[in-house]
Amino acid sequence: MMTLQEIISSIESLPPAEQDYLLDYLSKNKEESRGDNFWQGLQKFRSAIESEGIIFTDDVIHS
Repeated sequence: MMTLQEIISSIESLPPAEQDYLLDYLSKNKEESRGDNFWQGLQKFRSAIESEGIIFTDDVIHS
């Protein structure tokens, strides 16, 4: 297993185009992960309010 410093050195030794590709790939992956985490959180929230019998209306949201 590589240490973090070894990984960084390995990345720094890549040509700039490959570094850019890696950065784009990691950024995209992180964005997708955030979306998944948000969706999972929203589903948990919905389940919790349904199990508690809580009902949201426009009056509650806009007050």
